[in-house]
Amino acid sequence: MSNVISIFDTTLRDGTQGEGISLSADDKIKIARKLDAFGAHYIEGGIPGSNGKDIEFFKRVKSYAWNAKLTAFGSTRRKQSLAEHDTSLNRIIEAGVPAATLVGKSWDFHVHTALQTTLEENLAMISDSIAYLKRAQMEVMLDAEHFFDGYKHNPEYALAVLKAAQEAGADWIVMCDTNGGTLPNEIGRIIREISTQVQVKLGIHTHNDCELAAANTLVAVEAGVTQIQGTMNGYGERCGNANLCSIIPTLQLKMGYSCVKDEQLQELTTVARYVSEIANVHMPVNQPYVGNAAFAHKGGIHVSAILKDSRTYEHIQPELVGNKQRVLVSELAGQSNVLSKAQQLGYELDASKPETRSIMERIKELEHQGYQFEGADASLELLLRQATGQTEEPFAFESFKILVEKSAQRSVVSEAIVKLNIDGETIYTAAEGNGPVNALDNALRKALIRHYPYIEEMHLSDYKVRVLDENDTTAAKVRVLIESTDSQNAWSTVGVSSNVIEASWEALVDSIRYALIGREKRQLTPERKEQIGLVNH
Repeated sequence: MSNVISIFDTTLRDGTQGEGISLSADDKIKIARKLDAFGAHYIEGGIPGSNGKDIEFFKRVKSYAWNAKLTAFGSTRRKQSLAEHDTSLNRIIEAGVPAATLVGKSWDFHVHTALQTTLEENLAMISDSIAYLKRAQMEVMLDAEHFFDGYKHNPEYALAVLKAAQEAGADWIVMCDTNGGTLPNEIGRIIREISTQVQVKLGIHTHNDCELAAANTLVAVEAGVTQIQGTMNGYGERCGNANLCSIIPTLQLKMGYSCVKDEQLQELTTVARYVSEIANVHMPVNQPYVGNAAFAHKGGIHVSAILKDSRTYEHIQPELVGNKQRVLVSELAGQSNVLSKAQQLGYELDASKPETRSIMERIKELEHQGYQFEGADASLELLLRQATGQTEEPFAFESFKILVEKSAQRSVVSEAIVKLNIDGETIYTAAEGNGPVNALDNALRKALIRHYPYIEEMHLSDYKVRVLDENDTTAAKVRVLIESTDSQNAWSTVGVSSNVIEASWEALVDSIRYALIGREKRQLTPERKEQIGLVNH
């Protein structure tokens, strides 16, 4: 049995059948280039001629050099026709890529119901189509659709489909669990039964309707298949396809198979998140291996242990897949969490001193009120600075007012008036905005810009509001999370109140405080840092 597993990525074709996923030709080119660098052996680009985006994709890929084999997808010839006259097959050839995947029916129920033809004609459709593409010098894979369901209902016919593909010259036969309902023990048993009766290389294509796509793929590899088909982040129709982001590292790091180079595997997290961004699909934080929380630790006992040896609560080193360990500070945190997080942020705390315990108690108190510091490191750092006396505030807040006006003649207009004190000078500013929070942001920036020109370099990149106690209806407490960026960094801050404006103001002010203090900290001389207490001992 081969130890090398071929990776067949169908994100650009099967992945785009997932709800809410739509990729332009540019998007598909970008993802394909990323997958190629990652080490995918086959990249399925789509269906040539089926739509404008796929036509453009296959036209443009000809201008690039590829390590992977670009693959076109299509159906077998139509019933009662000639392969040479089939539009779909000819478009595959015209696409100019080296490999093709043909989908063919292997379940007699589908042959009769979906194709409405005879079992013999279906075998001829498969055989003729493969032979035609082979005469065009293409590498050909048969995706035996609904193979496992077909085998369970009529094993003789499902096997006949595979043998017809083999005799026609197929390079790969890929068994598909198209409905995603087959169990791992069935997958393993069936593959072992048929592998002794066909000599063509075998592959597996699973769907996740029972949340077993990854498990079924791993079982199939153990049973002898040497090609795995799937998508990045498990994108795909209904519940998705097999998730290559889970399968590849499991095969390589735990089962002794070779999928990609070690240095390519270290790019897995980057590739997964890149595809997520291009597809504009939120990536679950708890996604195995590549999720932001895959190696995050919150419980105090856990953190205490991983500080001694990460193997206590991590099944692999996160760096092997390009991820990183994270320590979360929350109401579940122990002293180890606070010490570890402070160290990550550049603050050396002494566990024997009472202020360390005081910080931990303060964090727990705030989280009980609804604050959450897991995704707001900037607010946490400001809290640590304040608790350790390392503060030099860039401005002092005095008051703000917000005016909201709507009339029959015009839409809602928001105006904010802000009063600050900067170096003993009282400053009033007013500004309008697209809503009260935007007006506050504009007024605050207007007040600070003369003293801190850097404000022009930073901006808010995300704003989230979450209701914490829905039973209180319109009087409910809310948590606001703001993400800000400048040319080099991104940071997040949090605010909590029963008034959404006050919570937003708190997060907004912390965002600007963090930006100004952090910038000042980077630019000050060592002597000045020592003078104002910014050097950690």
